[in-house]
Parts: sequence; structure tokens; C-alpha cells
Amino acid sequence: MIIRKLKLAFSLIFCMGISFFSTAQRVLSIDLAMDIAEEFNPNMRTSKLTLERTHFSLQAQRAGLKPVFSMTVNPFGYSQTRSFDNRLSQWYTNSRTTSDTRLTASVPFLPTDGQIRIVNNFGWTENRSAFNDGSSNSNKAFSNNLSIQIDQPLFTYNRLKMQLDQLEFDYENAGISYALQRLNLETNITGQFYQVYMAVNQLEISRDALKNEETNYQIITYKVEADMSPKEELYQAEVNLASAQSMVEQNTVSLSNLYDRLKQTLGMPLNEEIGVTANIDDIAPLVVNIDDAVKYAMASRMELRQREISIELAEMQMTTVKAMNEFSGNVSLSLGIAGDNERFSNVYEMPINSPRVAISFSIPIFDWGQRKARIRAQQTAQTIAQLQYDEEIVSIELAIRQTLRQLENYRTQISISEKNVENSQRQYELQQVRYREGELTGLQMSQYQQQLSSSRINLAQQKINYKNTLLTLKIATLYDFEKDEPVLPIKELTSLTTR
Repeated sequence: MIIRKLKLAFSLIFCMGISFFSTAQRVLSIDLAMDIAEEFNPNMRTSKLTLERTHFSLQAQRAGLKPVFSMTVNPFGYSQTRSFDNRLSQWYTNSRTTSDTRLTASVPFLPTDGQIRIVNNFGWTENRSAFNDGSSNSNKAFSNNLSIQIDQPLFTYNRLKMQLDQLEFDYENAGISYALQRLNLETNITGQFYQVYMAVNQLEISRDALKNEETNYQIITYKVEADMSPKEELYQAEVNLASAQSMVEQNTVSLSNLYDRLKQTLGMPLNEEIGVTANIDDIAPLVVNIDDAVKYAMASRMELRQREISIELAEMQMTTVKAMNEFSGNVSLSLGIAGDNERFSNVYEMPINSPRVAISFSIPIFDWGQRKARIRAQQTAQTIAQLQYDEEIVSIELAIRQTLRQLENYRTQISISEKNVENSQRQYELQQVRYREGELTGLQMSQYQQQLSSSRINLAQQKINYKNTLLTLKIATLYDFEKDEPVLPIKELTSLTTR
């Protein structure tokens, strides 16, 4: 009865494992998983939307540098007022009917932060005035006023160009953040991917161990029935078999949980069945020169460019701070021609020039040291930005050196683990013969089985550690030493921001 129950439990567990893998609809490689995550991962989608937002903001700013045309139309206006004429010392009533249109073309001048406008005012006016003595005056006329206006700030920084530069830096920084997010996601996915792969190996190893325990159980059953071994050995064999079955079930549950975590990271539905495939046996010896790796990193690492952008933005902020309470001026120039007539065709029969020039200055007198203190604070911020840049260089080089040392160490550990697996396999096979002959107990045989399983798991883990460290080196240098080519973290930004 005990044997039948154990066999039935094993059959159920084995069928569950088989059905779990047979229903897998998608077998993912790391590259395919990255493609899925880049499209559906929530963090990647957020970074991409941030990149698009900065892209459109920059587009809007650049579009603002082009001429802007606008029109204001007042088709009808009427007013009536009662006023006192000081010259004639009498009251009069004035009624006014108007209709006018204003057409404006304006364009900012980027090199000087000036503004150029062409304005045309066209209208029609009917004016009537009635005095207390019964007399009245009236006038109907078309009018047109065409002018070109220039406004130019003096003795200050170019705000228009600075706004454009800041938006360009924001766009570049968003692109870098997107690329870094993708690299971090690649590290995260690769780690989870290898966890799943390791769990698959552990499940296979536990199934092999279960087969061995079944074989051992059958052997001891025959020997007990033939009175060649005591019943205690059968009890120990039952415990070993139950433990092996429990380990298969435990590894199956753990693998299912890891699959769900991976699907969550990839942005896939949790009810979709997937499988994984990876090649961890390809451990090609690599000879990487530390100086070359550092050189690739310094030329390509995007964190350094982010630090450079921070330094440049700090310099811009210093320009803004220095402009507080500054001496500045403004020049406004307008040249135009105006005319009016009762007949539309004769509006410019007697044209009148309408020039206007205005110069203004803003002169600070005393600010209680506010500007000086703000400048000192910004100088400190600039120093911090420079220190962070220098520290980033040191951190990158340090990380590369440590990664190369780990890579060499893992390669040595893999070689040792391979020999350990070979020895454990031979040892188990030899001890299994002794077990059949009754020279070993079931507990001792279980220990040899655990040693074999541990050595196989350790070898797989060392290979995964090597692959992860190789990925760390690739991300740290943005250079693929296996393929001997530079790494492009993302596509062109224009393709990412085009819907």
C-alpha cells in the first residue's frame, strides 16, 4: 500500500511538471525577452513618454523661432459719449462707428534675443459730433497704418538662446535616461532570466535525483523481500524517496513563481505560458586589457555625458543668477507709414511717416548683498557638479577593474566545478554498486546523491555568475568583447519619439 501511494504521488507530480512545460506557448531567449520588455515594461514606457515629452517641447521651441502670423478682426464697434470741449466751452455728443483689422507678423531674432514685428492696421471709421447750439460735424474715412517694429534688449544675456539650449539638454538627458533605463532593465531581466533557467536546471536535477531514489527504492525492496537487508533500510529508502518527491514539488512551485515575476517585468499577461532557453555552456576565454576597457568606457559611458550636462546647466544657472539686479536696457524702434481717406483707393494719397524710438535702462542701486550671496551659492553648486564628474570617472574605472578580476575568478571556479561534477558522478556510480551489494546504508547513499546534485547546481550557478559578470563588463564599458564591437544601448532618438 505504501509503495502504491508513493508511485501514485510521483506520477501526479511528474504529470504536473510535464503539463507545465508542454503548455508553454512561447519559448523566450534573452534577446526576445528584451524586445518584449522594451515595448511593454512599465518603467521603459514611462522613460519613453518622458523622452517624447522633451522632444515635443524642443520641437515647439524651435517652431517658435519661425515667423508667427496672427490676425485680429473687429467687424463692428459703436460708442456714444457726452464730453465737454474746453476750447469752445460747451458740451457735445460724440458717436463713433468703427470696423478694423490688425495683421501681425512677428519673428524672434535668435542671435541677439531681439523681436521683429511687422504690423498693419486697416480700418474704417464714422465719427459724428453734435453740439448744444445745434451744429454738428461728421467724418467717414478709411485708414491704414503699416509699421515695422524692433525690440532689442541691451547689456544682458540671450534668454531666447538659453531656453533653446536648456530644452536641447533636457532632450539629450531624457535620451540618456532612457538608454540607462534600458541597460538597467537588461541587467534585471538577465538576472531574472538566469534565475528561471537555474530553477529549470534544479527541477531537472531533482527529477534525476528522484529517478535515482526510485531505483534505489526498488533495489532495497527486492533485497528486503529476499531477506537480504533489514526492514530499517526500506524505511530509510521510503524517507529518501519522499524527500526527493518533495524536492521536485518544491522546485516546480518555485519555478512557477519565478516565471510570474519574469512576466511581470516583461509586461506580459500572467496567464500566458512561457519557457526560457539560454546557452550557458559557451564559456569562451577572453583576454581583456584593463586600459582598453577603461578607454572604451570613458569614450562611451552616458553617465559621464550626464555629468557634463549638469556642469553646463550649472554654468547657465550662473548666468541667470548674475542677471539678477543687473544693469540692463532696451531699445524699441518703429518705422511706419499711415494714411487715411474717404475713398479706399486713396488711403495713401497723403501718407504720413510715423517713426518712434524709445530707450530705457534698468539701474540697480542696492540689494543688501542678495546678488553676491546667490553667486557664491551657485559657484558652490558648480564645484559640486565638477566633483561629481571626477568621482564618476573614478567609480567607472574601479567597477571595470573589479569586474575583470571577478571574470577571471569565475572562469577558474567553473573549471574546478566541472571537475567536481565529474568526480561526484563517478563516486555516485561506484557507491551505487556498493549499495546494491549491501555495503552501504540508504542514508549514506542519500548523502552521495545530495553531493552529486549540489555539484551540478554549483556548476550551473558558476556559469551563470560568469555570464552575469560578462554582461556587467559590457554595460560598464559599452563594448561587447565577445563580439568585439561597441554596444548601442538604444536606437536613434528620432525613431523612438516618432509615433
